[in-house]
Amino acid sequence: MKLVLLDRDGVINEESENYICSDSDWVPIEGSIEAIARLCQADYRVVVVTNQSGIARGLLTLEDLHAIHERMHQTVAASGGRIDAVFICPHKPDDDCNCRKPRPGMLHSVMKRLDIELAGVPLVGDSLRDVQSAMVVGATPVLVRSGHGNRTLEENRHLENIAVFDDLASFVDDLLAVVD
Repeated sequence: MKLVLLDRDGVINEESENYICSDSDWVPIEGSIEAIARLCQADYRVVVVTNQSGIARGLLTLEDLHAIHERMHQTVAASGGRIDAVFICPHKPDDDCNCRKPRPGMLHSVMKRLDIELAGVPLVGDSLRDVQSAMVVGATPVLVRSGHGNRTLEENRHLENIAVFDDLASFVDDLLAVVD
């Protein structure tokens, strides 16, 4: 099985300092939806792994989150792609849960549900916690400059050995060029 793991905010859709609290707040990054469709057309499965502490903070409900994800699914489907699953952590950073990235719980859930090891599977994110969570389970961390990616690079100069791309579309261009 060919698989790509994607963080949501800053990778698929525009980042917001005020949280994405409704489906109208969800704005795709230019080229990201088409990139997901291209992955699917190349027989990749796409899974989203996302921290969503806005739920625990009372900024949105699970119903709001489902509406956001329904819009995301419909937008991707309209471009000829699909997202196979969305895994979330609804907890705040200080809740000490095991599912919040950079801890591995959410990725262990992916492994269990898909019955797959994540060694070498790309995890595309825009933050240090995305990179760290990938490394904990042996996935391949990929950092994009969109979202918080530029700030992550500036604040973490030691990430020089991590693959870095401008955005999801440029990562997919590179991945599919290697596959062809």
